Amino acid sequence: MPFETEFALLAERGFVMPEGAHILPSDDVITSDRLAMDAAPTLSTTANAGIPAFMATYVDPKLINVVFSPMRGAELNGESKKGDWVTPTAIFPMIESTGRVASYGDWNNNGVVDLNANFPDRQSYHYQAFARWGEREVEMAGSARISWVAGLRQAAALKLNKFQNQSYFYGVKGLRNYGYLNDPRLPASEVASAKTAGGTSWDKATPEEVTDDVINLINQLRSQSAGYVDTDSEITIGLSPTRAGIMTKPNMYGLSAWDQLKKQYPNLRFVQAIEFGDAAGMTVQSMIAIAKEIEGQQVAEAAFTEKLRTHSVVVKASGWEQKMSQGTWGAIIYMPLGVATMTGI
Repeated sequence: MPFETEFALLAERGFVMPEGAHILPSDDVITSDRLAMDAAPTLSTTANAGIPAFMATYVDPKLINVVFSPMRGAELNGESKKGDWVTPTAIFPMIESTGRVASYGDWNNNGVVDLNANFPDRQSYHYQAFARWGEREVEMAGSARISWVAGLRQAAALKLNKFQNQSYFYGVKGLRNYGYLNDPRLPASEVASAKTAGGTSWDKATPEEVTDDVINLINQLRSQSAGYVDTDSEITIGLSPTRAGIMTKPNMYGLSAWDQLKKQYPNLRFVQAIEFGDAAGMTVQSMIAIAKEIEGQQVAEAAFTEKLRTHSVVVKASGWEQKMSQGTWGAIIYMPLGVATMTGI
């Protein structure tokens, strides 16, 4: 049997051979009605060479939270609760001893002592934020494995805490509520010394010049407190993260301002916060020195009425909402003589 005839018979019985050109043995077969011609000459669907992109997309099950600047107001000298959310005003009584002595004489009646009472006050400020979520919103977020309600509550707590932290530095405008950087009872700020490279900024200052500025600030505390603050006192230095970084720059002997100060003042502590000059829009770098205690009495502290109050969940037509609130006194500086500030660093 001829070779072409064998292929023709095999093709009629459904065998497809790899020799594609020889599957159809002759042109007369192609032009005859022996071929079914089931395939249409053009596509009925849109031409495509792949799958939808989302079907090959990986979704990480771990949620990444956006990071915000750290809140360090409470770290400067601690914080405490004063009153509660129905307390609009707080009074902090102060007693000062007065009087004079006189030469002794059996019949002399001179020399007398007295007390002067003062009642400085502060006003609290209460603020709030709402978390709202709907049924469909929660269901759709659940499809993406997102705990939407928990996230909203966390966001509300974060925003409230951010405001509270700001109040510890700046207080609240329009109230007798002040912060570490703007209390009107604070002594006037010192100005950083002139540097060899020009100006007062630490940007091009030597480690020795940086060390001198910090020592000058501590000496201001010594002077204000009439010697109650000394080398062994617990002192907190607050400054911006960039200025703290400059303090680690070594000199030709490998010693930095940080090293020198830690060696000379064993109880010195540093707190880094962007509110001292690194916050957006700020152009002035400053530094603050706070003595922890004088004569066993707290020099200053941040204070709040409520750290966090969660109010009732309110049911709506197809959703819920919840109010959360806090209250702040700002920073309460009991003894301004125990706080010194410096600008221009």
